[in-house]
Amino acid sequence: MANLFNVSESPMETPTEIVVGDYLLWRRNFPDYSPSTYTATYVAKIAASATEIQVSSTASDGNFLFTVTSATSAGFTAGEYHWQLEMSDGTNRIVIERGMWTVIPDLDIGSADPRSHAEIMVKKIESILQGRADQDVASYSINGRSLTRMGVTDLTEWRDYYMGEIVKQKREYRKKLGQATGQTIRVRF
Repeated sequence: MANLFNVSESPMETPTEIVVGDYLLWRRNFPDYSPSTYTATYVAKIAASATEIQVSSTASDGNFLFTVTSATSAGFTAGEYHWQLEMSDGTNRIVIERGMWTVIPDLDIGSADPRSHAEIMVKKIESILQGRADQDVASYSINGRSLTRMGVTDLTEWRDYYMGEIVKQKREYRKKLGQATGQTIRVRF
């Protein structure tokens, strides 16, 4: 395993996941752009939010070096960020790449929930389904206001959907670790 604090051993690709509070260091090389002439900056935003992350480069042995201190990433909001990599000559800029970062909560923080959205939703839906055993009214009307609750069939469909999402997430995690995902079908002749 590489020493991720060491510039010469830092990854040469953009990270896909960032843990809140982690130190990050990575390099990029673009043969058509010299880091002594150009500056590269990642600009990332959560969809439909003003939350923004900017990470600018410095020059390092002919590469663009990107550094995020622990103190800086501690201020990141967990979520899915869409980023673009902008190259600038000091006057003009162009977008040369786009991608996504997943910013993950730091488990050292007491209020951090390590579960994915799908895991949270399955737990909530199952809680509602368990509560339905004690209640048999699907809609209410009080003083001209009415409330209709989602039916058991709809809740079951949503629970199954989110359970499928959890399976996909686990397969992606196993794939990243180089483990079997359970999707390979072996045939013997």
